[in-house]
This record gives sequence, structure tokens and C-alpha cells, in this order.
Amino acid sequence: MLLLMIQDTNPFVNWISTPPGSMIFILLVAMTTALISIGLSRWLVDTDEINRKQVQMKAHNEEKEKIIELAEIDVERYRKARKRWERKEEMFKASQQRMSLQRLKPTCITFVPMLVIFGFIRALYDAGGVALPVALSPMNANDVPLIGNLLAAWTPGEASWTQYVYGVVKTIRIVDGWINFTAWYFLCSFGMNTLLQRLFKMQTQATGGMEQMMGGSKAKALEFPNL
Repeated sequence: MLLLMIQDTNPFVNWISTPPGSMIFILLVAMTTALISIGLSRWLVDTDEINRKQVQMKAHNEEKEKIIELAEIDVERYRKARKRWERKEEMFKASQQRMSLQRLKPTCITFVPMLVIFGFIRALYDAGGVALPVALSPMNANDVPLIGNLLAAWTPGEASWTQYVYGVVKTIRIVDGWINFTAWYFLCSFGMNTLLQRLFKMQTQATGGMEQMMGGSKAKALEFPNL
């Protein structure tokens, strides 16, 4: 009720509550959140050290493949190399746990404030349990398997802002391709985080690309033959 009263009396709140203002506002919120996260990470996390450790771990995982290949050539050398690798593996596991804790430092500071802020913002785009439209997607969100209903948005009746989009006042249906706050914020957040991390040179080996991630997973999945 309070939010409805604010919307009726505040032109700015009314603008950010409906497209296209909502689309721009949520994009700016995602950008601001990404900048705060990057700023805290630069202040609290030793990114150079994390990068160095990630490079070492990548080389360590690649070494596993070479050791497995060695099993077919020289069994004695394979056993010695495997023991050395397994000792290093324990060290790297401990190091990875420390890095994970370091990355959590910014989240520990921002988690509660963000919950409060996003609870308020999200309420702007909810009408009695109906997730209101904030952005128009090139594809129909409702067609996405399993989570389509969580992404799609519609209006409980005719919405005046639709006149600026369609030329007439109409009701937005679930099949019209509009997405809600959660879906649009996720897309904006993912894009902004990736872009700003690259601009501020915050990309680490852990977030350095799909090919590298797949390569690292493949190496970890390999098993040493028992010889």
C-alpha cells in the first residue's frame, strides 16, 4: 500500500516502475552493484595473489594429464610422479579454500544491505503476486523449459504505459515476450560484471573463459590408473 501511494505521488518512482524507465533503472542498479563489488574486491582481496595461484593450479591440473600418459611408457616414473602430484594436490586444495574465503569478503559486507535494498526495489515490480513487465525480450521467456514462468511477466489488466510501446493501451499477456525484474536484473548483472571486470582488469584465471573452465574440469575428471 505504501509503495502504491509513493508511485501515485512521485513522478520519478512512477517512471522507474514502468518500461522503459524500469529497464534503464535496473541496468543502472546492476552497474552500480558491480562497481561496488569490484571496489570492495580491490580493497579486500589480493587479486594478484589469486591470479598467481590460479595459474599454478592450472599448470598442476595439466601436469596430471602428462603423468597419466607416462603410465603407458614408464611405470616406475609414473608412480613417483603421481606421488609428487598428490602431495601438491593437498597443498592446492588448502590454497583453494583460502582463496574462496577471500572472495567471500565483499559478499559478507554487502549481503544484508543488498537484501534490504533489493527487497524494496523488487516490490516496485510486483502487483499482488503478479511479476510486472520491465523489459521486452527478443524471445518469449515463457518458452524456456522449467523456469519460463519464473522469467515471464504480464499485467493483471490494461496498463497505460503500453500506449508508448504499442500505440494503444493494452493488457500484457504471458505470451507477449516481456520479462520480469528477476530475469532482467540477472541478465544486466551478468553482462555488467563481465564487462566491468575486464575494464578494471579484475578477470582471474577462475573466470577467464568457458574454454579454460571446460579444460580445467576435464583435467580434474581424469583418474590415475592403479599400477
